[in-house]
Amino acid sequence: MVRKRHDDPDGEPGEILDLAYDPPPGSPAGLEVMTLAELRERALDGLLTRPQRLDFHQIIAVDSGAASHVVDFTAHSLAAGRVLWVRPGQVQQFGDDVTAVEGTVVLVEPGFLPPGSSVAATADDPFRPVLWRPEGGDREAVFCAVRHLATDYRTGSGLPPGVHTDVLRHLFSVLVLRLAHTAAVVGPPPAAGEAFSRFRAAVERDFATHRRVADYARALGYSSRTLSRATLAATGAGAKDFVDQRVVLEAKRLLAHSDLSAARIAGRLGFDDAANFSKFFQHRAGLAPGAFRASLRPAPPGGPHCA
Repeated sequence: MVRKRHDDPDGEPGEILDLAYDPPPGSPAGLEVMTLAELRERALDGLLTRPQRLDFHQIIAVDSGAASHVVDFTAHSLAAGRVLWVRPGQVQQFGDDVTAVEGTVVLVEPGFLPPGSSVAATADDPFRPVLWRPEGGDREAVFCAVRHLATDYRTGSGLPPGVHTDVLRHLFSVLVLRLAHTAAVVGPPPAAGEAFSRFRAAVERDFATHRRVADYARALGYSSRTLSRATLAATGAGAKDFVDQRVVLEAKRLLAHSDLSAARIAGRLGFDDAANFSKFFQHRAGLAPGAFRASLRPAPPGGPHCA
């Protein structure tokens, strides 16, 4: 991993740490495996407990201990036998108790698996669950796959580079498929359906510039009613609500993890001005943007002040 500065296009710095994939010299292209202890040793300046937006996949298979972990404002509990998967673009933050948990960390660059394959589509789907709790034989199989991947990562240096990468690609595919087909998901299962799958991918790509369902329907070749029915069946919310929820999530990310003004955030998300953005956000989040930001920041220390 390597830090990148997260800057506003006009030069105003934000506070989300963008982490780019940067494997050690000589490691197989596209994948890296380490222990949580090794990750903690490599993370400097309190990096792990600060908000981070990844441009790679991070999978944590927990062997022992317990700790907290936040992904896009949802708190997750890391515990023995659980597997956490943070995908590119999501904002994560390790808890202060990160030293209390041990396990294996797998870092994977997007595109490591063959493009167009079903297993690559599964791995790169940004809507897959974040946390798994496999039980019984599923747990044994998932953690066996993790150990096998870690062993081959460490011991495959004697193989030709291309062969080593192919071995790791196959072993990672096993892990992806095992997780995809375990029933013990902590949280709602991923939704299905071609219309909704295409719609949510388009929303993920274009939410900052398009908020009208009619625009997505026209681009995808569906009617607005078809998209609304598909989205309602998949998520329990209408298509317009789905788009708005994605905009609100990005707004929350920027409010929580940057010092950008409401006007700058409004511009990033395609609003004409800060007033329209504030009205939109308050209606859907229940708080004005400034109040939401203040609710996540510690209050300044009280007590007397020296002149």
